[in-house]
Amino acid sequence: MTFDDVRKFALAWPEVEDGTSYGTPALKVRKKMLARLKEDGDSLVMPGVPQNERQMLVESQPQVFYFTDHYRDYPMVLIRLSKAKRATVEPFLRRHWRTLASKKAVNEFDLEA
Repeated sequence: MTFDDVRKFALAWPEVEDGTSYGTPALKVRKKMLARLKEDGDSLVMPGVPQNERQMLVESQPQVFYFTDHYRDYPMVLIRLSKAKRATVEPFLRRHWRTLASKKAVNEFDLEA
């Protein structure tokens, strides 16, 4: 996967828009970060992942999920897009989108699905 692949499916969701964060491409929902591309050009910075879940992900799929000391105390996980599949990335992103999008947008999305 690439960030462009992520952009294609995420921009189809209501209230998602392109943006930047820390000088890198990002996807935002109502001005809040959904995800961003890390400076390495391959990793997706994925907020909204509790630390206990992150630990399980890193232990079960270390080639895909990881974190650095910088993110140790934050509910975030890093995803190596070059090693990830859409079926893995999309559910995490959609779950976080649901927490950022308006209730109306989520309800309309669910009715269309």
